[in-house]
Amino acid sequence: MIFSSSEENIKKAAEVILAGGLVAFPTETVYGLGGNALDAEAVARIFEAKKRPSFDPLITHIGNLAKLDELADIRDSRIYDLAEKFWPGALTLIVPKREIIPSLVTSGLDTMAVRMPDHPIALELIRQSSGAVAAPSANSFGYLSPTEASHVEEDLGSRIDMVLEGGSCRVGVESTVLDLTRETPIILRPGGLTRQEIEAVLGPVDQFNRTTTSPTAPGQLEMHYSPRTPLHIVDDPSLVPDKAGAAALIYSDPSRGEGFAFSEVLTPGGNPVEAASRLFSALHTLDQSGAECIYAERIPEEGIGRAVMDRIYKASEK
Repeated sequence: MIFSSSEENIKKAAEVILAGGLVAFPTETVYGLGGNALDAEAVARIFEAKKRPSFDPLITHIGNLAKLDELADIRDSRIYDLAEKFWPGALTLIVPKREIIPSLVTSGLDTMAVRMPDHPIALELIRQSSGAVAAPSANSFGYLSPTEASHVEEDLGSRIDMVLEGGSCRVGVESTVLDLTRETPIILRPGGLTRQEIEAVLGPVDQFNRTTTSPTAPGQLEMHYSPRTPLHIVDDPSLVPDKAGAAALIYSDPSRGEGFAFSEVLTPGGNPVEAASRLFSALHTLDQSGAECIYAERIPEEGIGRAVMDRIYKASEK
């Protein structure tokens, strides 16, 4: 059931988390499915509700920087440089974990993924509960990430305790995941913070190959974020020979969607930030349209466009 994010309901949601329950809540990126990161049984419920394999680690969300030292064994000053610049925000850091974090959260790894979300409802919920909330995206494993409360309710409503309403997510794609356990940091998952923004603080960073079968961070699997309708990537949807019964995901030019039974335009003005914010909402709409398949236009991989194209690639038939 969807609840308004009143002070009373946020307090109630915090109590649910402290009792081992699950609450979906808004962040600036996508809606998260939150459970107490310090309670292994609660974490197990997250995997069960999402039908998520236990080899895929979770992100732990914190509400203040002091919590980071409690959860992680910080020995690298670059972590504080990044946290000061980008937290709260769409950056997840891979750092050495302390024993207080159950191994199920990290899929047995000795590192953890942690971030501080940039959303007042999320921060208040985290601070009022355990201070450390494990929260993958609030959707069935491998399915489209939710950017509205209704997306969560339609998918997971019967499997979780509460959904907090927070409107549409501002960023619209998941956080960037940066591994700081090596001398040259590496982006394991492109997301809401661009490589250029990170390199302005750290200098050069590496970029992980977008295909992997052994994830060390959330969202690395080759097939992920997928609609139930088959999706194919094309350079120009207008050149698809058989448009009848099909849907098109268009980057900016509406004319490329002419002739399709259904179409969604991500950004009429060609703004990649707008495209990111609308991506999952548009895919949810097309997935529910009844189309036989979806043709998604390849988009420029510049700035946050890299994260958008990463999600489209992982949603596609290989």
